[in-house]
Amino acid sequence: MKKISIVIPAYNEEGNVAMIHQKIKEVFEGLHNYDFEIIFVNDGSRDNTQQKLEELSGQFDEVKFIEFSRNFGHQPAVKAGMDNAHGNAVISMDGDLQHPPELIPEMIKKWEQGYDVVFTVRTYPKEISYFKRKTSDLFYKLLSNLSDVNLTKGGGSDFRLMDANAVEVMRNFNEDDLFLRGLTSWMGFRQTGIDFTAAERMSGKSSYNLKKMFTFAFTGITAFSVKPLYIAAYLGFLFSAISIIGYGIYVIHSFIAKTEISGWASLIMTIVFFGGLQLIIMGIMGIYLGKIFKQVKDRPNYIIKNKNF
Repeated sequence: MKKISIVIPAYNEEGNVAMIHQKIKEVFEGLHNYDFEIIFVNDGSRDNTQQKLEELSGQFDEVKFIEFSRNFGHQPAVKAGMDNAHGNAVISMDGDLQHPPELIPEMIKKWEQGYDVVFTVRTYPKEISYFKRKTSDLFYKLLSNLSDVNLTKGGGSDFRLMDANAVEVMRNFNEDDLFLRGLTSWMGFRQTGIDFTAAERMSGKSSYNLKKMFTFAFTGITAFSVKPLYIAAYLGFLFSAISIIGYGIYVIHSFIAKTEISGWASLIMTIVFFGGLQLIIMGIMGIYLGKIFKQVKDRPNYIIKNKNF
């Protein structure tokens, strides 16, 4: 009998943990050749999530929990679950039931066919706003164009199955800014995707706002590519050339028209423009230097306060 470990990060999910456990349990009742465990990772929740997890683990042997000392973020929570999983395969999914547990049998079937990684390709229902769809599409487009990883449109969901061998490789990563979607694509293995439609959140409110989306995008881009540094250098050369050519034309025109070179307003605007450009370039360099600064400290991705296994 093979064992499947299911990793679920939980941040303020007191209204969802019991429901998702029940749905997963129902799924495995139809999978007679598989044992399973559910590893909930409490990522510093401020509600009664930990109390609910302790109650569930007391009633059901398959329910495990890891409690962080504080909120470390979604990606460290997923990695903590993987680091402590002992299944022949590991499935990571969110705890708000937007990732349908009913898809698990199909993921296992693909795994049994020889795929090491089975990722999911998310599509949104019609109720999802136009803004949400477009920002999601823009995220994957930017990440593919500006980094060295190629994510399928909608294929960056953290709902995926990984074989134990792939999970072991993931455990050995010690990056400060974790971007597991990119790492999964980068490390190779035999991979395939499954389409699914994201469901409505069962309970509570998502903490994934626009600011976090942009932060996540910058993390993904800068974690897998130095292209932004090249873009900054190209911009510097481009605008330097434009300024030299433009000023040369202005000087020639002044001599031909016999006019004085003047214009404080244009001079100030030029200084402000190139000053802003320099700040952008320095900011990009600063992001990379900041990553190096945090990485050399070699701090852990998370701290476990308590666990029941």
